[in-house]
Amino acid sequence: MAFFYNPNERILPTVVQLLLKILGDFMKGTFLYGPSDIRFEERPDPKIQKPTDVILRLAVTCICGSDLWPYRGINKTSGPTPMGHEYCGYVEEVGSEVRNVRKGQFVIGSFFASDNTCPHCKYGYQTSCVQREFVTEAQAPYLRVPLADGTLVPTFEAPDKDSLPSLLAASDVLGTGWFAATSANVKPGSTAVVVGDGAVGLLAVLSAKIMGAERIIAMSRHETRQKLAKEFGATEIVTERGDEGIARIKELTKGVGADSVLECVGTQESMQQGLKSLRPGGHMGFVGVPHGVHFDGDQLFYAHAHLHGGPAPVRRLLPDLIGKILNKEINPGKVFDLTLPLSQVAEGYKAMDDRKAIKTLLMP
Repeated sequence: MAFFYNPNERILPTVVQLLLKILGDFMKGTFLYGPSDIRFEERPDPKIQKPTDVILRLAVTCICGSDLWPYRGINKTSGPTPMGHEYCGYVEEVGSEVRNVRKGQFVIGSFFASDNTCPHCKYGYQTSCVQREFVTEAQAPYLRVPLADGTLVPTFEAPDKDSLPSLLAASDVLGTGWFAATSANVKPGSTAVVVGDGAVGLLAVLSAKIMGAERIIAMSRHETRQKLAKEFGATEIVTERGDEGIARIKELTKGVGADSVLECVGTQESMQQGLKSLRPGGHMGFVGVPHGVHFDGDQLFYAHAHLHGGPAPVRRLLPDLIGKILNKEINPGKVFDLTLPLSQVAEGYKAMDDRKAIKTLLMP
């Protein structure tokens, strides 16, 4: 059940934001022009295009690890491409057919808009909604969100400033890490291996911990990320990769393999490492966007592996995750280790590409 707060109690927009509204129809947003070429430049203000849309004033936004695929030129883009799909903020304008959210509310949404009423949504897979739309253009001060009634989840009241990073994490990386853990069938007392030490991998560690895994083996070579993984619940760190990494997992599990593997990268090496670290009958949840991944049929047949994954149905998970955050049960916002003004978004991309930052928080 959604609860509402008085919009007159929220902090008024800054003078700069008011001037932007008064002066016309343009704001600045983030565009990718080509590999390593991020620009923050003028673009039209988002407008209501369909009666089911809303316009949000973003409280915070960020850069996702998946944004690095096109930034590095691995995912090809044609022409200037608006960037950003993680968001939370205040409802500024509401389409005529929107019923579940109101102007002034603080809301969090998923990177896929969904109606939340189709057969796939009702089954819990909103990222396969028959009307789904990928939400882009979130690395900007304002954002249009389609299918608002099915996509957005309001909070009881305006959250405190300290909660904003964690609520933003819920819109993607926390939900994705959580889905990795549920897909991997993490159970109390189990042994889980997490492949990947980006924000999703680290929050997969946190998710496995909450779900009761007794041993959580995080695969990481980065000291800062190892430290956060341990803070989130990792019991052991494995720095080896490939066959050496698989051998190390087998050694730690006395030759058995892991009950659960949470794959959070999406490369051929990471998927193979995950599958070969799994015990017969084990479960692997894979949430890394795949790039060049292929499986051998004989390998799958004899592995006795349960495989499940895909784009996380974050909308299904949001109410529970938001509750855990606001009740101070978890603090996933710790994955943000660099905060920049939105105008310095290019620096944030570079820091993440150079692995000098886990995840960059952007302040509009």
